[in-house]
Amino acid sequence: MNATGIVVEYNPFHNGHFYHVNETKRKAESDVIIAVMSGSFLQRGEPALVDKWTRTKMALSNGVDIVVELPYAFSTQKAETFATGAIQILNHMKCRSFCFGSEEGQLDPFLQTSARLYEEKEALDECVRSSMKKGNSYPTAQTLARKTIFRDQPLPLDLSKPNNILGFHYVTANNELNHPMEPLTILRQGAGYHDEQASGHIASATAIRHLLFDKKQADHFLPPSVLSILTEHRQNGLIHSWELYWPLLRYRLLSIHLDDLNAIYEIEEGIGPRLIDAALKSNTFLSFMEQVKTKRYTWTRIQRMLTHVLTNTTKKEMNDAAAHASFVRLLGMTENGRSYIRSIKKEMTVPLLSRTATDIDLLSLDIKASRVYAAASTAPAHYTEKLLDHEFSAPPILL
Repeated sequence: MNATGIVVEYNPFHNGHFYHVNETKRKAESDVIIAVMSGSFLQRGEPALVDKWTRTKMALSNGVDIVVELPYAFSTQKAETFATGAIQILNHMKCRSFCFGSEEGQLDPFLQTSARLYEEKEALDECVRSSMKKGNSYPTAQTLARKTIFRDQPLPLDLSKPNNILGFHYVTANNELNHPMEPLTILRQGAGYHDEQASGHIASATAIRHLLFDKKQADHFLPPSVLSILTEHRQNGLIHSWELYWPLLRYRLLSIHLDDLNAIYEIEEGIGPRLIDAALKSNTFLSFMEQVKTKRYTWTRIQRMLTHVLTNTTKKEMNDAAAHASFVRLLGMTENGRSYIRSIKKEMTVPLLSRTATDIDLLSLDIKASRVYAAASTAPAHYTEKLLDHEFSAPPILL
């Protein structure tokens, strides 16, 4: 069976994702679509809108055959580490190819750019370090370094676009594994990744989340099955946002010793007192973020820091876990997906996990993240119990 991988968050699954799944099937001529999906917390340092089991149902109802989890150690990281973990997992799942949406829409610029950046890696790294010492954020430092190194011959790929950035890192991660999978890309349709206004048939996930947070209609931008799943979820569960976790985060920041705070992953010397001071003065997460953001620390980077503060994830824990993807956790599958898993299971070189109860050591960070996710401040008791029970004892979803 010809399997193609995609890297997703589905926060939530929308019409653009439906297009991506179907175009991937067509372009790769694949029999099986495997989605590696972020779990409770996401790449931009945010809690997922709805839990991973609900998002798995959305995926399986709309053309995806297998959903596996991108572990916390990769899902809450900068684009390079996020992509590395995802590509390693798709390779473990024996995918022949992977397909990503991009603003570019053509593969050659990704291949050429990856090759040129690899050739100039040492010079680029030195430029980035120098730029960050001047107070620039990591993304800004990268942009300035590329302009300096390639000023006479610009790169063929626009690396200011969010989906191009991720696609570039997917291709690079595949190269580092000695090209086990064929990379494919499709042109992103409709709204841009960060567009906050919803219009047309395909809106960004950002715009859709804003509609859902404000309890406005998002029906036009979601497949019917997703609307049904979301309606059922809202009857018994929560739409998650950072504001729900603000009391927990504020307590953590106001009670932690500064030395312990500095041991948290992504916390750098000097930012700790700023975080604590802002927590003292802020009554909402939004007002806290507005006080903390600086030229050096982007909104996304601060949110990732805070995710690790919330989950009490230390530098040592994260560095150990993110060394390489050492397992695959199965969240759900269709009958077609189950047939594929049976065909490859004996060839897999890492464990394929279906329950957490017997694999506590491998899944320690993900279990901790799931526990914190379930502890949102306004979560009803039955909802929290259901999430935790599903995390520890429920088998993968079979649709």
